[in-house]
Amino acid sequence: MSDTPFGFGLPPEEPDDGDEGKKKDQQSGGGQGPANPFGFGGLPGAGGLGGPGADNPFAAMFGSLNPTDLGAAFQQLGQMLSYEGGPVNWDMAKQIARQTVSQGTAEGSKDASVGPAERTAVEEAVRLADLWLDDATSLPSGAGSAVAWSRAEWVEATLPAWKELVDPVAERVGTAMGDVLPEEMQAMAGPLIGMMRSMGGAMFGTQIGQAVGVLAGEVVGSTDIGLPLGPAGKAALLPVNIETFGKDLGVPKEEVRLYLALREAAHQRLFAHVPWLRSHLFGAVDGYARGIKVDTAKLEDVVGQFDPQNPEQLQDALQQGMFQPEDTPEQKAALARLETALALVEGWVDAVVHAAAKPRLSSADALRETLRRRRASGGPAEQTFATLIGLELRPRRLRDASRLWASLTDARGVDGRDALWAHPDMLPTASDLDDPDGFVHREQLDFSELDKMLGEAAGKPDLRKKDDSEDHDKGDDTE
Repeated sequence: MSDTPFGFGLPPEEPDDGDEGKKKDQQSGGGQGPANPFGFGGLPGAGGLGGPGADNPFAAMFGSLNPTDLGAAFQQLGQMLSYEGGPVNWDMAKQIARQTVSQGTAEGSKDASVGPAERTAVEEAVRLADLWLDDATSLPSGAGSAVAWSRAEWVEATLPAWKELVDPVAERVGTAMGDVLPEEMQAMAGPLIGMMRSMGGAMFGTQIGQAVGVLAGEVVGSTDIGLPLGPAGKAALLPVNIETFGKDLGVPKEEVRLYLALREAAHQRLFAHVPWLRSHLFGAVDGYARGIKVDTAKLEDVVGQFDPQNPEQLQDALQQGMFQPEDTPEQKAALARLETALALVEGWVDAVVHAAAKPRLSSADALRETLRRRRASGGPAEQTFATLIGLELRPRRLRDASRLWASLTDARGVDGRDALWAHPDMLPTASDLDDPDGFVHREQLDFSELDKMLGEAAGKPDLRKKDDSEDHDKGDDTE
């Protein structure tokens, strides 16, 4: 999987790996001349405008294919050009993801339907996890049900969340693909623009489908990347992936399953009982996506060299550093807001799960460190998310956030710690992660007294209405 799929470069603080020059060299070599405004030059067999094959464009495009390949090419091109939906062809994404899952992982692990025994084991693990978490957090259970998914079921259940995350980026790319023609030609080129957007939707769908299909072979639940990908209130684990995850850890499978159930159930509590959190995270992703700019000059080169016989080349071109985040205060703020929020979510889950597991599981420390490294080093889930929206979803300050939450527990207790989730303005900031002791011991409003005052005010009769009633009665007596 490419490190910068869809052509998104890394954020400014993480420069490219030095291959940009090589990529640019691969892109060069074909421009669009003034006599060919739509830029579809360089077709195999065409020999340029006026060259051999120019009188027969269909022969130029497809003449070198045998009948079998020709039919496949027409079918693939037809699927791309017939799409008329949004910026991503999600039907194609789903199809590709299911095909990728059916092929198995690179290590040879195959998907399989979940049997009754595995479903029962997951349900019992989540039920026990919720009991343990009752002592570690004031947030009540957020899992109305517990389910065991196959990889294919995970794909089906999480696609709506991927759509919400990816569409804002894809919309910008699709608009840019329609804007590469000169303004005076766009009115005449409506069908061409529509074709390009349809192809872009198909290419995004193909790339997303491949990425989600690969990720389905690696995730262990519905919250691996710190975002709620599955349906609300449904704690989900993938037994086949849990077995692969724990294979070389030297930890009993039951303990691995239970620890991962604790993490899944803790995420569910947080997202269920902090109603603003989901929109806060998804909004930060959307804000970041809106700050992406498109290198239209490079996109024009791609269009100019497009070969209908090889539609995959457009997908390859989308991986060549064409899209970059804007270096603006708004973009930096969106990125900082998202990174801090992710660190706080993952740090809270890490601290709460450790508090629940440490007294009960001998392997708690080892499992905690394994999962910390998996998240902080940019594991498979984070890399796939970067594939889909060009953003590294890595809680870089996971350990800092976990220490802060643990210190808050010591200083204010479980209730005082969890009360900070009442509003985003009450949460620690990035600077607070630099000085956790300062945040922990900072003078805080006594919210319990405030709640008491508000409750008393709500329980009192409406004095204004009472006064009006008394005035009315006095009036009646006067009469």
